[in-house]
Amino acid sequence: MEGEIGGDVPCSSLSVDSILRVGTVGAIWGLCIGPYHANKLGVTGIDRASFVAKSAGKFGVQCGLFAGVFSVTRCGIQRYRMQNDWLNALIAGAVAGAAVGAETRSWKQFAGIAGLISAFCAVADSSRTN
Repeated sequence: MEGEIGGDVPCSSLSVDSILRVGTVGAIWGLCIGPYHANKLGVTGIDRASFVAKSAGKFGVQCGLFAGVFSVTRCGIQRYRMQNDWLNALIAGAVAGAAVGAETRSWKQFAGIAGLISAFCAVADSSRTN
């Protein structure tokens, strides 16, 4: 996202935009990595096409989920606090990392993913140029 989050655009619109953009990138990544994994597993024919399609869908949904949760959380926190700083990205990264890490069902991995993504998002947000 470029610039500041304006008061004109609802957080839900920013979230949908992020889901569509990052979800598409995730689906493209799934289409690129799916054939590689299919080769490693020895999958051929119709099963290969199904495997690649499922891979694209899985990556698209995961990336879209992350982007949607992150953008709506960051926007909501920014509007609540009325400040545009690194703390918004830190909290939103923790929430989005928790959403992604919840599928692991391991508290260590859950906390690790949430912390790692939170730190990464805070550093990325504070290092961007305005």
